[in-house]
Amino acid sequence: MKAFVVKKYGKKETLNLTDWAEPIVNENDVLVEVHSAGVNLLDSLIRNGEFKLFLPYKPPFINGHDVAGVVTKIGSKVSKFKVGDEVYSRPPDYQIGTFAEFISIDEKDVALKPKNLSMDEAASIPLVGLTSWQALVEIGNVKKGQKVFIQAGSGGVGTFAIQLAKHLGAFVATTTSSKNIDLVKSLGADLIIDYKIEDFETKLEDYDLVLHSNRDAKILEKSLRILKPGGQLISLVGPPTPEFANAIGLPWYLKFVINLLSLSARKKAKKLNMSFKFLFMRAEGKQLGEITKLIEAGIMKPVIDKVFTFEQTNEALSYIETGRSRGKVVIKVK
Repeated sequence: MKAFVVKKYGKKETLNLTDWAEPIVNENDVLVEVHSAGVNLLDSLIRNGEFKLFLPYKPPFINGHDVAGVVTKIGSKVSKFKVGDEVYSRPPDYQIGTFAEFISIDEKDVALKPKNLSMDEAASIPLVGLTSWQALVEIGNVKKGQKVFIQAGSGGVGTFAIQLAKHLGAFVATTTSSKNIDLVKSLGADLIIDYKIEDFETKLEDYDLVLHSNRDAKILEKSLRILKPGGQLISLVGPPTPEFANAIGLPWYLKFVINLLSLSARKKAKKLNMSFKFLFMRAEGKQLGEITKLIEAGIMKPVIDKVFTFEQTNEALSYIETGRSRGKVVIKVK
């Protein structure tokens, strides 16, 4: 099969289109013929080597974290899926590889594709959908009437998180540029801040939750200050916390490093009587199934900026790196 492979880490490296062995199908796996693959900034960061500390992939490996396609083979113990099923998934860490013609995934990390979505639309959902679900439902426990601030509302996670927060009954504030105000308003945002000309700290106060996605340390401090006592800041960009290090079973010396990395942020949050949490989303087919229900009910919808061909995978990654995409970018593989 054809696949786009990371041959060595580096910001200036491109993915290599290569002939690759078709994946092995273990007893709990389904083999998915990839029709479409979502593109995420995570794919770029993995290629750059920015997560080598706790995700030490050994090159060469296939990149890609979002997939929609058709089951072509099942393992001997698979019970939830059959050949011919249309499915989607965010494969688990160490089993990524959606920039390819086929991928083998454990059935627990797969869900049936929403019937009302195309393959391209479905491929745009898993990573951002699960990130939003785990932040707002699992960790945040967002309730009706609470106030939620979602940074970068027109981005991949932002466009999905706004819709989910509104479904949960929250008042939603977000940041975006002036050209994307109508988009985030259409998704349900109640208060929209043009980050180029307005300071969100002067507009927001007493928020219950911030979904944080900006690497600027000053933005992190401002985000903590707009929370009310007992509020939560859930960061998608770090710094990672000791809880995260424990959850993924890092060795003691890496736990020590991660403890130092997030010490300042955690101290600032504690001083303000707030919680700072780092979310590195995980694969979860059951949660994806819940998201499917919301999509099929018309409550959630995908937002796609551009669709690239399989051969344009590197161009798709370059476009993501500009930070200007509205919603998701997708690669049409088949």
